[in-house]
Amino acid sequence: MPLEWEELVTQLDTHMPHEAWAQTLVGIGALILTALFVQWVVARVVLLLAHRVLVLSGRGDWDKALQRRRAYQNLWYAVPFAVVSMGIGLVPHVEKAVSVVGRLAHAGAWICVFVAFSGVLSAWQDTYSATTRAQTRSIKGYIQISKLVLMAVCTVLVLSILIDRSPLWMISGLGALSAVLLLVFKDTLLSLVASTQLTSNDMLRIGDWIEMPQSNADGFVKDIALHTVKVQNWDNTVTTVPTYKLFSESYRNYRHMFESGGRRIKRTLRIDASSVRFLTDEEAQRLMRFRLLHDYLQAKTHDIAQANQTMGELASVPANRRRLTNIGTFRAYGLAFLKQNPEVRQDMAMMVRMMEPTADGIPVEVYCFTAVTAWVEYERIQGDIFDHLLAILPELGLRLYQQPSGADIGAMGSQLRENAIQTALAAERDRQGLALADGQGMPPERGPADGMMPRQGPGGPGAP
Repeated sequence: MPLEWEELVTQLDTHMPHEAWAQTLVGIGALILTALFVQWVVARVVLLLAHRVLVLSGRGDWDKALQRRRAYQNLWYAVPFAVVSMGIGLVPHVEKAVSVVGRLAHAGAWICVFVAFSGVLSAWQDTYSATTRAQTRSIKGYIQISKLVLMAVCTVLVLSILIDRSPLWMISGLGALSAVLLLVFKDTLLSLVASTQLTSNDMLRIGDWIEMPQSNADGFVKDIALHTVKVQNWDNTVTTVPTYKLFSESYRNYRHMFESGGRRIKRTLRIDASSVRFLTDEEAQRLMRFRLLHDYLQAKTHDIAQANQTMGELASVPANRRRLTNIGTFRAYGLAFLKQNPEVRQDMAMMVRMMEPTADGIPVEVYCFTAVTAWVEYERIQGDIFDHLLAILPELGLRLYQQPSGADIGAMGSQLRENAIQTALAAERDRQGLALADGQGMPPERGPADGMMPRQGPGGPGAP
């Protein structure tokens, strides 16, 4: 076998050109062909083997993600660079270029390797995003910081190869630039700490509804990255909030409301204070026909009757007697209406309370929780409740307070003007009636020219 090899080398040597430039071209061509052949071998054998292993092990999603992120391609792109870096010294008559080409090829090989590792990290993010765990824990910030670390390591390694110095020498030189690095990467470091805290403490998830007025953010979280968090607002705009702000500033997260299964209704009805009064016995009997008020009024009238009976003669004064009010009965009706509503959570806080009266009326607040949290259904349930309560107010002799509008003031002015005209006409009619009554008893005499003349006495015009 060694003899055959020596004969082959001898035959090749006889066919080799004797010019230096021709030998260099042949060597470069052979090196390129060798690099392409090794690349083909790696692509067909090693990477194909990795592809089949992933598919057979049930990791087809990983294989598709690695192909989509071009991790395979970038890895086999590194093979030709590595072959050139190791074989450039075998090319004849290129001693001056060996060092430069070798370093460039070596650096290119490492760049392709690091880009391939970056693709692996991106593929990990893609496969993780397709799982249910991604809805509760986001790893995008960790992936991004890992890519930054890879980029830093790649930069140091490539520069050390190009300048032919040890990487430790470059890393030691970075100590003097630590203050500058901290200043340049201040937002990155803050975002890294904030992202770690948000994820580890489960403070924010993708899909959470958050409200952050100082950043004009009110909507669902669509993406959590290292530096920014994207919030899709209800008007379909997107607000980008720095990650560290979500850790250093306050915001409202509605996730626990959705998890509890109940959404709060807290709204007031403002009752006109002039419509609040006591109920008469006849009105109490009429309202007792209402199914929701029957038990309340029956128990209340019994308690009131006993309390008034113990007063004796003092109960004859209306101010001393206990009596039902229409606004208290309305509160009882509202609470009974909520208790019989199947779309209201009965195991959560529920009340209809009267708050401090204001210049805008007497606020009666409805406080309860709906059994569903979806926005559209929540608004429908809330609307149904207040539609009914508003419509039942006249049955109890109550009015909703409403400030006068321009139309109300205009109608008031027209009414005042009409009343003034009617009053003036009535006064004119009364004056004419009095004048007519005076004229019947002593009719005036009018001259031929200009009006009334003095009445003549029995003795003639000059008689007294």
